[in-house]
Amino acid sequence: MLDRSITGLKIFHIILLAFLFGILLNPLTLVAQQNAKHANLLEYYGKNGKPEPVSTPADWYKRRKTILEGMQLAMGNLPDRHDLVDLDVEIINETRGNGFIRQSITFACEPGDRIPALLYIPTDIPIDKNLPAMLALHPTGALGKLIVAGEGPLDNRQYGLELAQRGYVVLCPDYPSFGDYDYDFEKDRYASGTMKGIFNHMRCVDLLESLEYVDPGKIGVIGHSLGGHNAMFVGVFDQRLQVIVSSCGWTPFHDYYEGDIKGWTSPRYMPRLRDVYKLDPDLVPFDFYEVVGALAPRPFYSNSPLNDSNFDVEGVKAGIKEAYQIYRLFDQEEGLQVRYPDCEHDFPVEIRKEAYRFIDEALDYRPEKIIK
Repeated sequence: MLDRSITGLKIFHIILLAFLFGILLNPLTLVAQQNAKHANLLEYYGKNGKPEPVSTPADWYKRRKTILEGMQLAMGNLPDRHDLVDLDVEIINETRGNGFIRQSITFACEPGDRIPALLYIPTDIPIDKNLPAMLALHPTGALGKLIVAGEGPLDNRQYGLELAQRGYVVLCPDYPSFGDYDYDFEKDRYASGTMKGIFNHMRCVDLLESLEYVDPGKIGVIGHSLGGHNAMFVGVFDQRLQVIVSSCGWTPFHDYYEGDIKGWTSPRYMPRLRDVYKLDPDLVPFDFYEVVGALAPRPFYSNSPLNDSNFDVEGVKAGIKEAYQIYRLFDQEEGLQVRYPDCEHDFPVEIRKEAYRFIDEALDYRPEKIIK
């Protein structure tokens, strides 16, 4: 990790950014946060700007607060969630599968914007039973939500369908600009497509909670690639999600193409990494060490292949090592699991099955039968 000491000019730059982006922090805290090594999860900065050890869960929540602030400096602020519009679910069509009904729906996210999605509802389990639910986020691809329904060009992406066959209620939304979701990132109110995604996916949790047959205490999220890091991002901001599974979704910024982070800067992602933080991983105000740690103590499962050319496995190993300290702080070491299959950017069958069992355990669910 490079030296992160900062000059007076950078101090001014940090405080100015916080003012412009509406992050209400003590300036000393901001400076200390930017000067910190993001991999060091066992230290937080108090109002006086001096480092303090993280030795209790209460200490960690202070550190966690600065992580959310740093993420919002890069992504833009999470919009206020008071006075949300009614979900106004519209069913476009409905088909029956082996053990489930699949509805093609749209629902209101915010004024003038509706999310297209697939909703799987099990038929072989009494509808009056409170069911667990999963939010299934798709990888990059023009077909969007259909990819996780098993209708994409690549194998091993059908986790939405497979979870439905396992008896879960499953919601599979399109990410803006994919599938049926026409979207212009240049004309919205968001500083990043990433934050728009977080807001949308929290609305997806709202929808799942609204279903009378869903247990609101048993909702999780899963995703591959684009869906993998989106699962992590919404998991940080929405603690209603009780389990998070990310496949091929992350590595620390210094390990992403050896620190060449321009792949993170399209309108779908975080343009500020280019426009404000100059493509310099040392300047980005958060990192994936912190993202994983911020999921604690909730169960997190990562599929991180040895030969993933997008998300370097050595960075993942370093991130897991640091985040493990936070799970240990909560006595939840078993809640942090990672697998390193010998493959490329893929979600192999055996790893998916293990991830599903991990989800079952986290949500205290025992599938009555698994339909194939």
